[in-house]
Amino acid sequence: MERVYNFSAGPSMLPLPVLEKAQKELVCYGDSGMSVMEMSHRSKVFEEIIQGAEKLLRELMNIPDNYKVMFLQGGGSTQFAMIPMNLFKNSKKADFIKTGQWAKKAAEEASKFGTANIVASSEDKTYSYIPVLDKSKFSPDADYFYITYNNTIYGTRYTELPDTGNVPLVADISSNIMSEVMDVSKFGLLFAGAQKNVGPAGVTIVIMRDDLIGAPIDGTPTMLTYETHAKADSLYNTPPCFAIYVAKLVFEWIKENGGVKGIQAMNEEKAGILYDFLDASRIFKGTVVYKDRSLMNVPFVTDSEELNAKFIKEAAANGFVNLKGHRTVGGMRASIYNAMPIEGVSKLVEFMKKFETENK
Repeated sequence: MERVYNFSAGPSMLPLPVLEKAQKELVCYGDSGMSVMEMSHRSKVFEEIIQGAEKLLRELMNIPDNYKVMFLQGGGSTQFAMIPMNLFKNSKKADFIKTGQWAKKAAEEASKFGTANIVASSEDKTYSYIPVLDKSKFSPDADYFYITYNNTIYGTRYTELPDTGNVPLVADISSNIMSEVMDVSKFGLLFAGAQKNVGPAGVTIVIMRDDLIGAPIDGTPTMLTYETHAKADSLYNTPPCFAIYVAKLVFEWIKENGGVKGIQAMNEEKAGILYDFLDASRIFKGTVVYKDRSLMNVPFVTDSEELNAKFIKEAAANGFVNLKGHRTVGGMRASIYNAMPIEGVSKLVEFMKKFETENK
């Protein structure tokens, strides 16, 4: 069977060269005589893999020396608890912008350990925009300020970061890590589950400023303390070795394709192809405010549930899969992460044009 164009929001498609290299090295990695899945995480061979992955990530994202990179487990959802447990050092208060379900869940989790102040929300319009901020609602003594940089479900992203002054800015970048150039130095902490833009599910990347590491709240479990993993270079316990190995292959692929800047140019081209069609279409329309449109996740609808269902079914039959939108938005969603080739988006638009002609 031929490979399909997979528009899943995550786990999502991986670059074909990465899959092919992983396949080639699956049984025997280099001259180790074994698979990465079999080797000790304490071995020199795996040490070279994890150190190589970190070196590439630092280079590609231009991560300053005073930031620690950690390869953790538990997915992005564990970070919702880990962040307040480690950052509630003083006021035990944090500000949140509620732009979707993941930001909402992060605030709910933080409220178990302190105060989660919602400074703005776009819930009133199904999270279809990034709200304008009123700085008078910010907490000047907050221990951190939290955003979801790109909203996977609702298809919005920040094009301008909030000015939080001396309060550390924390961002969930699970669905846009390495998709566009970002200034890491503007953040106190960044985290990303790998399964959208980096690799298979199982590893979560945390990029954290050194001065924020340490002094977690009383009772924080050892495994949920950033200092534990920072001191051990992500090897305190057995890490998700194979997922880290694949992530390294993805980083190599990004470097070979012009780095993050080159990938961003491709992502802008892909998004432009799809958004331009949606803006001109007679039956399809996007659901997000123009200025806040994501480069990664594009939700769209027709004017009827029946037509939506017909489109999803026919698209799948033609090799365009996982286009069904999230239940809170409905309709369709095309996730066009780094690994989605321009050809995939162009062919999707061709199919949409054909569908539109046949369903006037």
